[in-house]
Amino acid sequence: MKIQPEFIQSVIEIAENVADFIQSHAGKINDQQIITKDLNSLVSFVDTGSEERIIEGLKKITPKAGFLAEEGTETVVENELIWIIDPLDGTTNFLHQIPTYAISLALQYQNEIIFGLVYEVNKKDCFYAVKDGGAFLNGKKIQVNTASFADSLIATGFPYYDFSKTNIYLGTLEELMRNTRGIRRLGAAAVDLAYVACGKFSGFFEYSLAPWDVAAGALIVQEAGGIVTDFNGGQDWLHGKSIIVGSPIVQNKLLEIIRSKS
Repeated sequence: MKIQPEFIQSVIEIAENVADFIQSHAGKINDQQIITKDLNSLVSFVDTGSEERIIEGLKKITPKAGFLAEEGTETVVENELIWIIDPLDGTTNFLHQIPTYAISLALQYQNEIIFGLVYEVNKKDCFYAVKDGGAFLNGKKIQVNTASFADSLIATGFPYYDFSKTNIYLGTLEELMRNTRGIRRLGAAAVDLAYVACGKFSGFFEYSLAPWDVAAGALIVQEAGGIVTDFNGGQDWLHGKSIIVGSPIVQNKLLEIIRSKS
């Protein structure tokens, strides 16, 4: 399947419209409108409403596609063409009025991600990439930075329900605190990945993530010249629940550190 400019523009317009819907409810959600799905995993009608709007729009441009979406408003995963959707990555940030959250959309064709888009809602920054076609921010080509490991700023996500790798995680954090410019935790993996792609961060790692957290952002990193693996150095990052990304130098060092703590 070849991704055309008209297709990209149509997906961007869907994301922009849904972002407007999200922002129209920012700061207006009360506790009675919040549901706890799992430990520390929150959802509101804004998540489900966004997902419904996204799927409605995507069906018009890809009527034969299936869907793998976080809130499960529609799930069809047997098609050769599948949209992997996070309608609001950073729900907790959104509910607490912390301005870092995004829409993440990835298109998978025959088990390969061929298009990814991350729309950061507050800044209205649109990151997207086409397989073998480069990565872009608001239409301008982007690439990962080439800072040394010592000069790198690393992003991560703190465990909030799966604490099985806590010792590995804490040991990695200590080494990064001692040997890099610092660590940041934004609370939205899709944004972390996009920021690696455009050079704001040099690397990112996290575990216990779902496909919709990483599908779009990982492709954007790859097309920006970055490396993406799981914690074992393999390619099971989409469904394997662990991911390390970064420039070649930084990603390799992150992988080395995490392996040493395992």
